[in-house]
Amino acid sequence: MKELLFSLLISHAPVNKDSLILPPSPAEEVKAVVLQLFQSMEKGDSTLLGSLFHASARLQTISNRRGEVFLSDESIQTFKQIVATPHSEPYIEKVLSWKIDVDDELAAVWTPYEFYVGKKFSHCGVNAFQLMKTQQGWKIIQITDTRKNECGLSSGQMGQADERRSPADREIRLLLDQWHFAAAKGDEDFFFGLMAEDFIYLGTDKTERWDKKTFWGFAKKYFEREGGAWDFKPVSRQLYFTDDLQYAWFEENLDTWMGICRGSGVLQFKREQGWKLKHYNLSVTIDNDKINQFIAIDPN
Repeated sequence: MKELLFSLLISHAPVNKDSLILPPSPAEEVKAVVLQLFQSMEKGDSTLLGSLFHASARLQTISNRRGEVFLSDESIQTFKQIVATPHSEPYIEKVLSWKIDVDDELAAVWTPYEFYVGKKFSHCGVNAFQLMKTQQGWKIIQITDTRKNECGLSSGQMGQADERRSPADREIRLLLDQWHFAAAKGDEDFFFGLMAEDFIYLGTDKTERWDKKTFWGFAKKYFEREGGAWDFKPVSRQLYFTDDLQYAWFEENLDTWMGICRGSGVLQFKREQGWKLKHYNLSVTIDNDKINQFIAIDPN
């Protein structure tokens, strides 16, 4: 009898809700996936990033260039490569607010954001996520974002206004990083696809002034070998633009098998093609105190 009374008392005892560990709601599960995406970008963890996407996922960007609206696509693989490529400053996505809607196996997330490279403001806009619940959990099936210079930045912004980089600036930096990465992986389609038809390449040898076709004739054997062509890693880069944003030129330092090399080039923006590389000049750097030794090796 005592045991029965004790059981009845326990079953009717008041519940302390604070002591219960409740399972996360669907909205909390969805938010956790999006947060993991931002964390993987900041840490450069492309493995984690890739695990968050559905096999059929898409990435799209809506941009407004001089009053004309464009919709561009980016592959998940390219996105993973950008995150995995070593960079001195972390990629930080600062979310300003969250709006999450869930209906059974479909979820939508709306997040205004600011994007920083380290402490420097890069761009801002809105992310529109779509996720699907699978047997492995929630997976991202679509990200559409906008990218702007001005979005009414938060009072806690991490950079100053004069540090902001335009969307065109960020786009070109990513393209050039992908261009070098394509050479390292032997992806001739992307490497030569970024070049304009009238592209000119100036190499380190005084005889190396090549058009696109001649450059391919030289590089073909390197791109066809296992392990890629050459692995030049950008160390620093400066970008400049004409006032109408039709042309951009740049200078960059590269970590190469020849030591630190300097590259410079020119890009042109065309409505139907986007940014295309028209000129690239690669040179070997020599310290001033070693120049006489260099001249002695090759007086010509």
